[in-house]
Amino acid sequence: FHGIISREQADEILAGVEGAYILRESQRQPGCYTLALRFGNQTLNYRLFYDGKHFVGEKRFESIHDLVTDGLITLYIETKASEYISKMTTNPIYEHIGYATLLREKVSRRLSRTKNESRKASVTSEENTPVEKITSLVRRAALTQNDNHFNYEKAHNFKVHTFRGPHWCEYCANFMWGLIAQGVRCSDCGLNVHKQCSKYVPNDCQPDLKRIKRVYCCDLTTLVKAHNTQRPMVVDSCIREIEARGLKSEGLYRVSGFTEHIEDVKMAFDRDGDKADISASIYPDINIIAGALKLYFRDLPIPVITYDTYSKFIEAAKICNPDERLEAIHEVLMLLPAAHYETLRYLMIHLKKVTLHEKENFMNAENLGIVFGPTLMRPPEDSTLATLNDMRYQKLIVQILIENEDVLF
Repeated sequence: FHGIISREQADEILAGVEGAYILRESQRQPGCYTLALRFGNQTLNYRLFYDGKHFVGEKRFESIHDLVTDGLITLYIETKASEYISKMTTNPIYEHIGYATLLREKVSRRLSRTKNESRKASVTSEENTPVEKITSLVRRAALTQNDNHFNYEKAHNFKVHTFRGPHWCEYCANFMWGLIAQGVRCSDCGLNVHKQCSKYVPNDCQPDLKRIKRVYCCDLTTLVKAHNTQRPMVVDSCIREIEARGLKSEGLYRVSGFTEHIEDVKMAFDRDGDKADISASIYPDINIIAGALKLYFRDLPIPVITYDTYSKFIEAAKICNPDERLEAIHEVLMLLPAAHYETLRYLMIHLKKVTLHEKENFMNAENLGIVFGPTLMRPPEDSTLATLNDMRYQKLIVQILIENEDVLF
């Protein structure tokens, strides 16, 4: 560290010593520190940032020496191979070998195990659905692509990663350079690529169950793809149990179960997945199962009615003409990701069954809308005022979805 010195003084100290560096305090901005680095026969000056570690963008370093080492590697690569780097993504290996091939093999093996089950599910759902009620052929085609209901599109969940030892990009097959944070890794499937290559990777992530540590608080699409299910198994299991023994329960979904028992159900799903035992012998109070289902929806990082579509649903609810409002809601439904759409569809069919037992459970579509409105949709910004202002529209949306599920879905 050389104290407060000018750029010219730093240049004199470093002159002729390639790769040398010093630290100095800025003359123009006292209290701000600058790294002066000699590279390519010139002195380069970079402002330093520190919050417990030195950081440059997303890269974080324990010491200035590590920062400089990584910087020199990056500068050398970018100087000597800039033309090559710009062409790296033009002829990717992704579609021919590596991850894509392994992905196809994995899916083929998985499909061979579940082919019969998939076909049975397909026959069951399609034979009981009159053709005139299929309002979206495109949606149906997406759900049955490759003879598999569960082939939903999913973007990779890339996060900056430090690779130990030499690593190559699984998109372009080129070396990942640098000392730390050389590239990004998908935390759901493990795909390793350059950060610049990640922009070109298709939305074909196939999450690995080994990387999915829990069921609750997990992204909905990630969960269903990891388990190769049409909907989250929590939704299927809870609804199956509720319909078997709870449709006539007074105040269903409105009456709360014991919080500690609901937490037990949550832990059971996180631990055992679809093998979790939620039968009457373990949880005789059906409100516990109903509470666990509501908790699952509340804990989703992206609600069933996504942040991207939230404002469109609210605007649709404000339309006065009932027919126009219904059409607007249908159009917004088509914008939901496939797994979210399918989960919402299944839930609405279930809630419609709940309303058919209103004489016993005292739960009509409006009451269920009050319960499920804030559970299924939340405003993108964490604003209490926005939530309060939109509450009646949230209730109305769910109420309309229940009452018109046979038309809207």
